Amino acid sequence: MEYAFHIFNKLAKDGVTMATDKLLNECLDPKKQKTTHPGTSSRAILALKNTERKRKPPVVVCVGSDLAIGDSLGPITGSMLQYKTQGLGAFIYGTLAAPVTAKEIAYMRTFLKETHADSPILAIDAAVGEKGDIGVIRVNPSPLLPGAGANKKLGAIGDISIMGIVAEKSLNNYGLLNTTRLNLVYTMSEIISDAVSALLWDRGSQNSSLKNA
Repeated sequence: MEYAFHIFNKLAKDGVTMATDKLLNECLDPKKQKTTHPGTSSRAILALKNTERKRKPPVVVCVGSDLAIGDSLGPITGSMLQYKTQGLGAFIYGTLAAPVTAKEIAYMRTFLKETHADSPILAIDAAVGEKGDIGVIRVNPSPLLPGAGANKKLGAIGDISIMGIVAEKSLNNYGLLNTTRLNLVYTMSEIISDAVSALLWDRGSQNSSLKNA
């Protein structure tokens, strides 16, 4: 199930936090996952691994580039998240200083698999949509598909994703690159970063309590 919140909704921040937490738990539910080893022991191992993953804060990957306002939602959100989670030890990739562009998705997938194999992945990016959807933040129970708005097949990334609709979809994607207002992107980034940082702090605290128990 997809969740959507408009930036003018006063409960958008809390809604994004709760929706993200809910979908992270659901995507790691062994009952909803397929396995090529249907034996009881294999299901038990899968359940144990996913229980451990549920306890961990997600690794956040913010996709985008600072070269176009419409595509800068990811790196702006990433930079805000870095500031709002100082001292937490969260893993956040894709900032204004070191953006993760669509071209680097293949390398990032390999990196995440090798470095954060036991952590859930949350992917964040800008997106295009219908004119009436501009300003809507969508939390999806599915991976991110960078470049989909420009009809590019770059592969998926993440367990779940958050997308901010910043422009109307067009054939040449002109709106995403040239007509998006920075105020819209900045406002959406503030809401998303507030929501995700709250989730990271909450899960980080829970994880520390479990380790010390």
